Formats: sequence, C-alpha cells, structure tokens
Amino acid sequence: MVFRFPKSLDPITLFHSPALASSKRAHTILRQAAAVASETATEDQASDHLEHAKRQRGEFQLEVTTAPPTPDQLRNILDYVGGGVKPSDLVQGAKDAKDALELFKKDEGKFVRPVTVDWTHGKAVVGDNESEILKMVHQLDVD
Repeated sequence: MVFRFPKSLDPITLFHSPALASSKRAHTILRQAAAVASETATEDQASDHLEHAKRQRGEFQLEVTTAPPTPDQLRNILDYVGGGVKPSDLVQGAKDAKDALELFKKDEGKFVRPVTVDWTHGKAVVGDNESEILKMVHQLDVD
C-alpha cells in the first residue's frame, strides 16, 4: 500500500454578516452543500456514484468570516466575479475596480456582504443566489 498525504480541501470563504437575511441564507446553503459533499465522499463507491463524483468537487473547507477581505483579497474577488457584477455590487458607491479598492481602503464598511469565494478555482458569487453558489461549490460541468 502506498502512503499518501491527505489532499487538502479547497477553501471556500463566505464573507458573512449575521445581521443580513441574505447572508444567513448563503451560510445555510454553504453549510448544507459542505455536509452533502462530506457524506458523498464517504459513501460506498458505486459505479453511478463514480460518474457523479467526477462531476463534483467533493469535500471543501468552508471558512466563514465576519471580517472584511484584505485589499489583496478584494482585488482577487473583483477579478473572480462573473459577468453582470459591477464593482459597486462589492463596494458601495464604486465606479470601477480601481475606485472600489480606493473606497475600500478608506472605509472597509463599504464592502457588501454576503460574498462567497472559491479561491482555488477563482470564482466568486455576490449575494445569496442559491443556483450560482451551488454551481460554484459543486464545480458542475455546466459552464
């Protein structure tokens, strides 16, 4: 038997505000997805399950933080968000990515939550859009 180090889990971070219903909803979606991924990883490896597993990421490490991102993390998030997301969706009042970074440096409170970030695959979802969050965390072949 060959000894292998366990593969580290992909980190997914939720920038969370417990006071917001949308943020609580995103947190619930992610917790449920993490639980399902964890169950699926330990199930008996049936042949149809193997096909399903090939299409999914599997387990991931969910990190929930109420702290704002660092300026470097924000820069990455601005690069990761999909089409249709404006910098002002991430930082209140921002005209463009450069403006978002400048406003954020002056007032981190302008950062809009919830934001879910998949650091490994370079994707981010703003808000609590369940289908977008699940698509990101499962890495389904539907791109």
